[in-house]
Amino acid sequence: MKLRREIEKIFSTLGRILRGLGGFSRRPEVRASRILALNRREVKMKKGRNLTDLAAEIQRQAQTKKDFVADTRTIAMRDQAPIIHFPSAPELGEFEVGDYAHGQIADRVGIPKKYYDRMKSEAPALLARNVNHWFQTAPEKRMIRTLDGRARAFLSERYRPLDHFDLAESVLPKILETSCQVVSCEITELKMYIKAVTEKITLEVKRGDVVQAGVVISNSEVGAGSVKVEPLIYRLSCENGMIALDFSVRKHHVGRRSRGDDELEGAREFFRDETRIADDRAFFLKVRDTVDAALTEATFGKIVAKLREATELRIEADPVKVLERVQEKFSLNDNERGSVLNHLISGGELSAYGLANAITRASQDLDDYDRATEFEKLGGEIITLPRSDWQVLAAA
Repeated sequence: MKLRREIEKIFSTLGRILRGLGGFSRRPEVRASRILALNRREVKMKKGRNLTDLAAEIQRQAQTKKDFVADTRTIAMRDQAPIIHFPSAPELGEFEVGDYAHGQIADRVGIPKKYYDRMKSEAPALLARNVNHWFQTAPEKRMIRTLDGRARAFLSERYRPLDHFDLAESVLPKILETSCQVVSCEITELKMYIKAVTEKITLEVKRGDVVQAGVVISNSEVGAGSVKVEPLIYRLSCENGMIALDFSVRKHHVGRRSRGDDELEGAREFFRDETRIADDRAFFLKVRDTVDAALTEATFGKIVAKLREATELRIEADPVKVLERVQEKFSLNDNERGSVLNHLISGGELSAYGLANAITRASQDLDDYDRATEFEKLGGEIITLPRSDWQVLAAA
């Protein structure tokens, strides 16, 4: 069944689930008025695509992308522009090199990225000579992943393609079986994200400050990260999501060597064989189980206990000075620092908890979805800082 058709079915199921939530028993920790507000509240964390558009893009990419495994001696970069091709197999085509793949090539051939970028913009022929020299003198097999006529990744031949289509097809039904609502999802050049929350697991951090349990599932097809399942904490009062890194699970894209383990070979298109397909199917079943584990009351309770502890860790120094230290420690730019400071002051919560929420609120101000998700993770990182590190940031 086509994924888009499956998503439409899932949406129908989701609607029935949400309409039936009115009768579930209230938890003693949460007052009835807040529970009723859950069904009316619009989730305002950083938005991406809607779920139907995500499904359509996943399917489009699955039909368009191609992977190749090649001996680097059969790969060449053109002098006139950063385009790679296969001189001995021209039928495979030629591909403009994407920004992320440029970084991977630079790292693999040992050219400092700053100098690589300067050659790319000012002396493309010199860049091609450097890259082609090292492709020839230090040969190895690499996987080149392409999409829409662009080389988007330059990876180890042992890289295991675990693709967005298979992950979404596996986890979306499981997410909705657990009465979750997909509140944000996106495909960027680097990753796919699916973020969901459930109204069935809620607690209070402080009186009136209600949080819901959720989950973030992410994957990269270009080597920018492993398959990850991470608990998501959604705070009702400011409608932000925070990712709990200490409770995350990741699965790396490492697999068997490609055909021809013992010798280098020419360029060829890469296809999964039956063994790899079976391995991947088993892998994604494990990911489904991990989603279940991330959405338990026990896991959620441990995270909320950390949040409660964070309310007691006070900011003693001038908040401006604290944000300068945060900027240095976590590599924020000036605009990001200013945004977090504004939300910290307006929130009126001068504690580790308040700082974490200011950071996650600032994620909504960012245009880049990858960076916004990093801010949601940074909020979780603030909560779990060792006390000695917190003192360095917050002490007067």
